[in-house]
Amino acid sequence: MTEWKTRITKVHFIKPEGGSEGACLVLIYPAGPDMGKRFALERDESIVGRGSDCDIQVDRDSVSRRHARIYRCEGGWAVEDLKSTNGSYVNDTQIQDSPLRDGDLLKIGAAIFKFLTGANVENSYYEEIYRMTIMDALTGVHNKRYFLEFLEREIARCVRYGRPLSLAMFDIDHFKTINDQHGHLTGDHVLKDLARRLVSRIRREELLARYGGEEFAAVLPETGREGAMEFGEQIRAIVGNEAFEFEEERFEVTISVGVATLDGEPMDAQAFIKVADENLYRAKRAGRNQVVG
Repeated sequence: MTEWKTRITKVHFIKPEGGSEGACLVLIYPAGPDMGKRFALERDESIVGRGSDCDIQVDRDSVSRRHARIYRCEGGWAVEDLKSTNGSYVNDTQIQDSPLRDGDLLKIGAAIFKFLTGANVENSYYEEIYRMTIMDALTGVHNKRYFLEFLEREIARCVRYGRPLSLAMFDIDHFKTINDQHGHLTGDHVLKDLARRLVSRIRREELLARYGGEEFAAVLPETGREGAMEFGEQIRAIVGNEAFEFEEERFEVTISVGVATLDGEPMDAQAFIKVADENLYRAKRAGRNQVVG
């Protein structure tokens, strides 16, 4: 795997004076030592790319030598794709030349930046840093850290009130094959689109999180085994019944699901996860694309 190398012409905290607006890019994906790094846009133009002469250097195979240009324009800022191999995207839409608005997500190859601008850019930056501690930047669902905290609270509530609690662990079948055959950008798209499809099925009191890699978790308070198995079948259908599409390619994706349920008895969070994970691997061994619990 290619090692990240980031070179910045000038990076520091932006402190707007006299009501003037600042602007910056914040690297929010992938995870690593550079995640959360802020790139101040202080000049009228900055080049993003793999080349050592770029203002913002992202040494990644999916990034072209001169990938995109961020420039000041009338009324704000814009981005222009510089005929890159893998294209530039604003909020998941491929662009040639597009305005940038506060909060937009800019995808350069496999790297995702968040564009921040305005008189309160400093506060926005710290809010984004906090969000990164609880959310997965690629998929937009909660991350493993928040999931573990949420699960521990729900187990305690389950024990206190003697109410059922279920956990569904699931991952994408043959995800390595998707990456090998279609590329890691396609793999990233599958993860994002899968999360997008499932979010609408998650109720307010439930939690969907990316546990790691291609594995996800759903915490289902007040749900017994029967309801959890039904949930597993529903999400399996949501993923498997409609083909995924990326850059004019269509391909089928399926998931395997493992379910575990507590009925008021105390259990350590890691032990609870282990039960669901073991059922997930039983589903894998039984042929994948099924729910076991």
